[in-house]
Amino acid sequence: MTPLIIGIVIVIGTVLIVKALGSSESKSITTILNWFPAILFAYVIPAGITHTFGLDLASIELHQWSKNIIMPLAILTVMSALSFSQLKHIGWRPIMTFFSGSMMIALMPIAIGLATKYIAPSVYDTFITEGYWQGMITMVGSWIGGSTSQLVLKELSDCSEELFITILVMDNVLVNLWTILMFQFIKRSDGWNSYFKIEDKVKDFVPDQVDIAKSPILTLSAIVLIIIASYFLIPNFLMKIIFLSIAGLLLGNFINSWNHALVLKIGGILIILIMAILGLKLNFENFGLPISMIILSIGWLISHYLIMILVAWKLKLHMAWLPIASMANVGGISTAPAVTAAYNEEWMPHAIILAILSMVTGTTWGMISIYLMKSLVL
Repeated sequence: MTPLIIGIVIVIGTVLIVKALGSSESKSITTILNWFPAILFAYVIPAGITHTFGLDLASIELHQWSKNIIMPLAILTVMSALSFSQLKHIGWRPIMTFFSGSMMIALMPIAIGLATKYIAPSVYDTFITEGYWQGMITMVGSWIGGSTSQLVLKELSDCSEELFITILVMDNVLVNLWTILMFQFIKRSDGWNSYFKIEDKVKDFVPDQVDIAKSPILTLSAIVLIIIASYFLIPNFLMKIIFLSIAGLLLGNFINSWNHALVLKIGGILIILIMAILGLKLNFENFGLPISMIILSIGWLISHYLIMILVAWKLKLHMAWLPIASMANVGGISTAPAVTAAYNEEWMPHAIILAILSMVTGTTWGMISIYLMKSLVL
């Protein structure tokens, strides 16, 4: 078989394994996945195969297909999943708190870069020359937008494969630890309300259910046509991402028969596919990060939460919104509802909407971070 065919077989097999792990009800597998998410296997399996059998699949055409077709397709599907009409049910205060957390995540790399530049030049040199600022940019995408934004920002920041996989592992460990903390915090939110003298009450909310009976033909046809048009008419990667982001929002909000459930499922599969293709280029030789980078990342998460506490206190917002907003930012569409259910299951739709909002804004925040980093720090 040719290298391309071998790569395709490995990628398809990896996607099937990851999907099977994600849907497994085995207690032992679930325990493992609590700390090593199924989607992370999309990187490890292809890398393990290529390393074991000495395969060089880093230059096959599949990688260009991923960047030029699959990734834009993932952006379009994820962006079209957001319905503006649902946001009014949440209200502006939780959204403001949520965005304050996003802003802190996006601006912290710039603050760290500026601080080290003038206070600790040696740390600054490592921060820049080793490319750690690029790794932090991918974390902005991961913590706000999830895997799709992280992959896009990896390309935009030109983060190396070795640093990216190291950041990914550290990121997953931090997020899992943070999720445990958020479970504890949301259970104690009533006590925090008393401490801050907040009497905010949130009405029960039953959102409009996504109509899974809608015909997928219009949705799929529109997606295919727009992807084809962007491929031939917009060669610049960044411009293509911006165009598809706007197009996705328009499709998801101005076409009444748009199938939001379908595009979310497609987007999820595409993310796994992109990661599996990227895994063909990875190796296990360099996973080292300085302890300073780890400490900065922990402080980064804490500062994100502290700014939300300040905003929620000023807005007299129910403190349960803080872990919900934090997990919508950092954890995403899977963990945000889970944490929310620990307080009130009827609030889970709020968490899902905020998580989707996070998914569709992560790339924008990351591009802002890149612009400010290049303008003020580099």
